Amino acid sequence: MTMHDLKQRARKLGIRALVSHWEEFAGQPWIKTLLDKEDEERQRRSFERRIREARIGEFKPLAEFDWAWPRLIDREAIEELMQLDFLKDGANVVLRGPNGIGKTMIAKNLAYQALMAGYKTRFVPASQMLSELAEHDGASARQRCLRKYTTVDLLVIDEVGYLSYANNFADLLYEVLNARYLKKSTIVTTNRIFEEWSEVFPHAACVVTLVDRLIHKAEVLSVDGESFRHREAMERAAQKASQRKGKRKTA
Repeated sequence: MTMHDLKQRARKLGIRALVSHWEEFAGQPWIKTLLDKEDEERQRRSFERRIREARIGEFKPLAEFDWAWPRLIDREAIEELMQLDFLKDGANVVLRGPNGIGKTMIAKNLAYQALMAGYKTRFVPASQMLSELAEHDGASARQRCLRKYTTVDLLVIDEVGYLSYANNFADLLYEVLNARYLKKSTIVTTNRIFEEWSEVFPHAACVVTLVDRLIHKAEVLSVDGESFRHREAMERAAQKASQRKGKRKTA
């Protein structure tokens, strides 16, 4: 890398003191090391900021997922999604299935993978996002709040269908999906088939259009089986029973 290239890099990084006094420092062997360290530090801070803003929270890595437990799951399709090609196409992903089967865990792994690849991401429970949008009555306040969910590269909306909402909440979800339509990707997890979304948003006129926006150019994956949480609860109960039995024998 030439001195000219290094100076341009310093200017791009905004190290003004170095650029202003370039003639004094040009040729020094530590300049490239300094620029490398500054670049690394900025990337680290950027990643940490994006992690905070994404609000993914704790999750189990996909490598620890028990693929043999669900009765129905397309492992190949999920691992293919982890390559993030759907983000390049602005396509959506819908993960559908009963509670406790791993939909949220898969969605969080996809969100984290996107963060690692440099995409701006946000994870939010559906009830939190819709309640927040509903609280902003004024047009300008609503638009500011909407931008938080419409401008990120990947938006993960978790648990659509676990609660029922007033019909205006369907309008709010439609606003989010419509603003992102064919431009930015959205992942939705739901425990309901689409025909039941009219029960989630009773009397909402836009439900059919909302679903149409969501599933057009989307991959819809179903996961089915018994709850992981139920299995873990049963295992803990069996372990405690075994421990109590052992104590009685030694008493």
